[in-house]
Amino acid sequence: MRALYNFLSASGAWRMDGRRRANRRGRERSPSGRRSCPNGTRGPLWAVNSSDQPIDTDATRVQSMDPSAPSGAFRPGQYIRPELVRMQPYVPILPYEVLARQLGRDPADIVKLDANENPYGPAPGVFQALASAPFLHIYPDPESTELRQALADFTGAPIEHLMVGHGADELIDLVFRLLIEPGKQQRIVNAPPTFGMYPFDADVNGAVVCTVWRREADGYRFPVEEVEALFADGDKVVNGSLSGGPRVIFVASPNNPDGSVLSDADLRRLLALPAVVVLDEAYAEFVDSEDTIDGAMLTDDAPVYSRIQWVQEHRNLIVLRTFSKWAGLAGLRVGYGAFPLELIEQLWKIKQPYNVNAAGQIAAKVSLSERADLFHKVARLKAERARFFQVMAERHASWMRLYPSQSNFVLCRVLRHPRPESSLGTDAGSSAPARALRDFLRDRGILIRYYSSPGLEDCIRVSMGTPAQMDRLYTALDEFLDGGD
Repeated sequence: MRALYNFLSASGAWRMDGRRRANRRGRERSPSGRRSCPNGTRGPLWAVNSSDQPIDTDATRVQSMDPSAPSGAFRPGQYIRPELVRMQPYVPILPYEVLARQLGRDPADIVKLDANENPYGPAPGVFQALASAPFLHIYPDPESTELRQALADFTGAPIEHLMVGHGADELIDLVFRLLIEPGKQQRIVNAPPTFGMYPFDADVNGAVVCTVWRREADGYRFPVEEVEALFADGDKVVNGSLSGGPRVIFVASPNNPDGSVLSDADLRRLLALPAVVVLDEAYAEFVDSEDTIDGAMLTDDAPVYSRIQWVQEHRNLIVLRTFSKWAGLAGLRVGYGAFPLELIEQLWKIKQPYNVNAAGQIAAKVSLSERADLFHKVARLKAERARFFQVMAERHASWMRLYPSQSNFVLCRVLRHPRPESSLGTDAGSSAPARALRDFLRDRGILIRYYSSPGLEDCIRVSMGTPAQMDRLYTALDEFLDGGD
């Protein structure tokens, strides 16, 4: 039932917009405003919402939802942290098999372009290595030593700076656990529209979120000036940090969902601030522009425009990477990060001992050894990205705006329905043409990401697929333009 609820909510079958708007009341200003950085404890500001008000833990107690509980009986729910009860859950993309069942289609018939996954899958040797793995009954290396050494060779970052996580999401959570004391009003910076896990983990770990909005008019550039203003608001330095200033700044580059890249100059400005900068480079392998990033992490097979080697020079920089996108290992959850030595020494203390399972470590090591094959597939996805811009400009520029992207996806704003007089249903001529397009494609087994969040109204995000998958998308878009049924 939970999966069905998530699917219906995402598909628009249940209209949740009113409740979401209610949850946003009193929170940060809209993207047309400037910045919001409250003094009180609050919930996340982007994908997940909760109360703005400081929580009175004496007055706010969780009551049991079980009406059969005897009066006066012990209720374990009363020990739950009240701010967690107020949270809205993070709603992920549904699994492939679940989507296939709910759409009534064979999984092979679905074109899945909604989650930025790699349609080509892992390197060929991954399957053989997993099938012949000899020690799956033994706990894995808790330090992922062999994988970290291979990563050091790949990235040029010394092994002592590297840590592997069960996906980069685990490392984001560990950063919060290391640097944020729950209930102490300690702040982090989030710049939506961006990856929803930053405010989610902020809420879980009791941080206060300062929101600085990326704006469409600026190409969704990271608003460095507004971040600097957050620190200028303070006038007191305590132990090398501005009193009350944010402790951590989260920056995705390329940013999800628009694909923009943080420039070297803007990164240096952030690193000059008394805060830890977490640079999330989940999509770095898809960057192909030298205009923004000066220093490329060169490999034998392809340039990867990454700042991971900068960590040796900047004691307040963390760089996160993943195998989910370029290496096609999203289902195995393997991420890694480069950390300053004074931080990683403490991170080892709080990391779960066997956080990365044996299968993940094996697959990641094989991926690095077969990266020539993987970079060839990355090049094919870049070529599809270029073709997507060309096709859309030729056929659909009048009703859809595309934003420049340095990732394996493209953000598009649906300006209007191309044929409001068509017979595509009640949404065809409504104020939500992107939702009508999403529904039209879904009915044909093509899945894309639809947004109605602040700053992304009437937007869709299209992950790049194989040439055959993209051809099927283009055919469906032509049908939508022609008023197909």
